[in-house]
This record gives sequence, C-alpha cells and structure tokens, in this order.
Amino acid sequence: MGSNDILIVDDEIGIRELLSEILQDEGYRVVVAENAAQARQQRNQGRPALVLLDIWMPDTDGVTLLKEWASNGQLTMPVVMMSGHATIDTAVEATRIGAFDFLEKPIGLQKLLATVKRALKHGEVQPKVAENTLSALGKSPQILILKKQLDQAQALSLPLLMTGEPGSGFLVCARYLSQPTAPFVAPDSQDALVESGADLVAKAAGGVLFLRDVGHYERRAQTALVGLLPKLEKFNVRLICATSRGLPELIDRFDPALFTFLSQLVVPLPALRDHRDDIPELAEHILASVVETNRTGPRRFTSAALNALRQHDWPGNHEQLHNIVKSLALTSNETDIDATPVQRVLAQFVPQRSSAALVAGPQFNFDQPLREARDEFERAYFEHHIGLEGGNMSRVADAVGLERTHLYRKLKQLGVQVIKRQRS
Repeated sequence: MGSNDILIVDDEIGIRELLSEILQDEGYRVVVAENAAQARQQRNQGRPALVLLDIWMPDTDGVTLLKEWASNGQLTMPVVMMSGHATIDTAVEATRIGAFDFLEKPIGLQKLLATVKRALKHGEVQPKVAENTLSALGKSPQILILKKQLDQAQALSLPLLMTGEPGSGFLVCARYLSQPTAPFVAPDSQDALVESGADLVAKAAGGVLFLRDVGHYERRAQTALVGLLPKLEKFNVRLICATSRGLPELIDRFDPALFTFLSQLVVPLPALRDHRDDIPELAEHILASVVETNRTGPRRFTSAALNALRQHDWPGNHEQLHNIVKSLALTSNETDIDATPVQRVLAQFVPQRSSAALVAGPQFNFDQPLREARDEFERAYFEHHIGLEGGNMSRVADAVGLERTHLYRKLKQLGVQVIKRQRS
C-alpha cells in the first residue's frame, strides 16, 4: 500500500465498489478490504493516507480495530468511521479513541467528498510516529508484565536501572517513562558525561537523563556520575540507566555507594527470544515503517519468512531485528520476501564458528602462515562480538577493549563488513 492510497474497509461489496468508483473518479487512489483481517494486512504493508472504516463487520467490528491500531502505534492516519446503524454513543466512543469523523449511511456524495478532503488535509500534518508506547516491543504476556513494572516505577521518584541483553529495548522503555513535552537527554557515550555532564543535567531539567549502558562505564565516567548526583534533585531530573551487564558484574566494577544509588529500583527487560510469538507482528510493523519511510514499493513477508524470523535466537534482540528487516526491505527485488533471503541475511549476523572450533575444530587451517591464521581468528572474533552486540559498535568497542577509531580501522583491514544500526 502506498502512502497516498485511501483504504476502504467494508464487508458489503456494493458499498466498496460505489465508494471506490466515486473516489477514483475524483482522482484518488483506492485500495479495499472486506474485513478487519484484510485491513490489518493492508496497514502492515504501509500507512494509507486515509481509512474509511465500517463499524459493523462480521469478524471484528470497526471500533475494535480502531482501538487495536491506537494501542499498537498504527493509528497514524485519519480514520473516518461509517455506519447505518450506529448510535450516538458509538460515534462518541470512536472519536474518543482517535477517529477523525463519522459518516452515516447512506452517504451523500458531497458530504463524502468534503469529509475526505478535510481528513486528507488533517493527515498531512498528523504525527507519523507514536511516542511513549511499548508497542515496538510487542504485546505478549512478558511485555504486559514489563509495562506493569514500568507503570509502578513511574509513580516513584527513585532512579531506575534497567537490566537486560543488548538491544532489548532500553530506549523505548526510557521514553515510555518520559513525558512527551519534557526534556529527554541521552548522551551517546560516557565521554559526553565526563566532558559536559553538568550541561547535560541542565538540559534535562524537569525531564529524563538516560544513560545507555552504565555497565561499561570506566572509572572516570563513574566519578563524573557521582559528582552529578546532587544536581539531579536540584534540576528535578529523573535518572534512568540501562546495563547489559549483570548486577554481580556491576558490584565488582562500581564504587559501592554508586551501585547502591543506581540499584534502588531495578526492572529487568525480557530477551526477544523469550517472547518470540511477538516477532512476526513486530517484523511486519518494522517492514511497513521502512517501506513508508524509504518509499521502496510494497513489501511483505511470506509465512515461511516470518517463521524463520520467529525461530531465530536474536542475540542482538530488537535492534538486530530492526536492522535485519530494514536490510531485507531495502535489498529485496521482489514484493514477497521469502524464507531464503531471510536465512541468508540471518547467517551474516550469526558467528559461524565458536572460539573452541577456531582452536581445535576441523575448519581451522593449521597449515597456513601465522599472519593469515591470526587474521582468521581476529575476523571471527570481531564478527562474534558484532553479532552479540547487535551491530552496536560502541558496545563492541567496549567489549573488545579498543577505541572506536582503532576498531573501525582494524575491521576495515580484516575486511569485516559492518551494517550500521538504526537509532530509535
């Protein structure tokens, strides 16, 4: 579906055909769906310019579908509800959820065209991205538990420490806890905290200071953070930290007083493989977003492709899923993306050999010169860490103990390809 299309959702073929003919005669591009299932599929393929949505449908009623789009972040286009039997209460409820307008059947020609024109104009300035929602992480029981924990943390004024694997959705959760109109400051590195920590706190006044991975902070960054703690209360700043290292490691690395301060309130984030039933729908949403943003033309995953994505272990979690879906969308020459290209891209993110195999496995060539053997080991070593960190080169640099410039130079020398991650 293109971003200029009008989607008509109605179970009556006569209504679909009549509205399609009228709108096409006026120069609009139209796609149709006869039920909520088809409407979901169309929405997952891209954002329409407008949806004309019937309330009474046999599988799922229009108000329920509207609520679904609102809850999962897909209500980013104007929706006009249609019905010949709706009550005033139903129309009010639909408007409260986010419907742009309501048309009563039979729909008059002039009223239809006037409403469509107003809705399209409204859609041009409507925000395309839903903020402060956990929909990007899924809606499984594990995510509902996470939401409950974050909601409980929201009511407290304590600093929050989120734990989990790299790419588990730390930024999404931190933004969920922030007010849409309040400052949200997230320095890219620990160096920024060392060099201009006081300025960062001042910029975050009345809002959130989010530290991406305190588990990798060196001593000087820890010292800088300790010095900033009194300023947090002064500027009314909520400190939210994330770590991909376990709490026992933080106890060993951190000053005891700093660890005690940061760990007053701890919320663990589930790994993506622990709620893999979310993966197919998440992948379709990401694909729709990439298609809409990059105007690639329609793309959709086959059932086999979605199953392949679902069965992957995702060491890089949500960030890795986003990177792989984006790569598939931008490199595919077909509308349907099948399992074969999915498996080919997944293989690039998974280390092909373990460190034990490098030392003693049959794939390692002991007859080659030392320099070539060393390069082969280093290549596998860096590919392992890049896959483990989901392509996040800042964390890779911390994990392998190299400065980022030196790391990039080394990867170029070894011929290791790096797929830049999408920041969210």
